[in-house]
This record gives sequence, C-alpha cells and structure tokens, in this order.
Amino acid sequence: MFNTIIALVAFAAVSLIGWGVAELKSKACGYVQNEEEKAVDDRLAQQLHENGFHELSIKDVIKSISTKGFTTI
Repeated sequence: MFNTIIALVAFAAVSLIGWGVAELKSKACGYVQNEEEKAVDDRLAQQLHENGFHELSIKDVIKSISTKGFTTI
C-alpha cells in the first residue's frame, strides 16, 4: 500500500512538472508569420475567391444539412 501511494505521488509530481514545462515553452517560443508567409496566405485566399469559393455562415450550413431527420413516404 505504501508503494502505491509513493507511485501516485511520483506520478502527480512528474505530471505537474511536465505540464509546467509545456506551459513555459509555449510562452517562451512564440510563432509570428513573416511577410513572405503572409503574402502566400493572401495569394491563396485570392485564388480561392476567384474560383468561386465563399465561406458559409452558420445559417447557410443549417440550411444545407438535415436537422429534422428523414421524411417518411
């Protein structure tokens, strides 16, 4: 029983340390797009819109899906 308690405490300690490292890493190593990446994103978005793509709103999605089930004959 004593070994089980030690194992649970050790597991909790390792978990908390790992969580803390992950939180600090995400705050220390931020990602910022450079101008080249932004230009590529803009160019791809422009190509999508030229080819007829438009983003659906939630109302459009609700109209196109079946939310009431199937009708019987």
